[in-house]
Amino acid sequence: MIIIRNYIDSDAKALWDIFFNTVRHINARDYSKVQVEAWAPDSFDFEVWKKVMTRLSPFVAEIDGVIVGYTDLQDDGLIDHFFCHYKFQGQGVGKALMNHVFSAGHKAGVMRYYSNVSITARPFYEHCGFTLAKEQLIEVRGQKLINFVMEKFI
Repeated sequence: MIIIRNYIDSDAKALWDIFFNTVRHINARDYSKVQVEAWAPDSFDFEVWKKVMTRLSPFVAEIDGVIVGYTDLQDDGLIDHFFCHYKFQGQGVGKALMNHVFSAGHKAGVMRYYSNVSITARPFYEHCGFTLAKEQLIEVRGQKLINFVMEKFI
């Protein structure tokens, strides 16, 4: 069973590991080695990461006490991070997290959800009812990456 709960500070390391390994193992299908290394660098200031996680206040997915994914929902409807553990892909983690986002958004009166979505994640977002708003080229640590602004109106 997948349990979704609120973030606590001690989750930061597990969320970094999910982010890093998902980008390196899953997103590597759609981006070059240099691009994924810029996106998820080997050396990153963990204190900066902890501050980002505290600011995002993500929802955390667990299976049998193991953290298997996380996402967030900002007040304006932005889903800034959405990552599922690379070893738990296709097991309903993403669906459970997205359903939680929609439930939290409903309670908060969110009318438009949007996210900057990787090539890899685009089909999942489309499956969840998001549509393409625009394609964009972003720069991450000197590398240019294609991603998509996806949105869903309620």
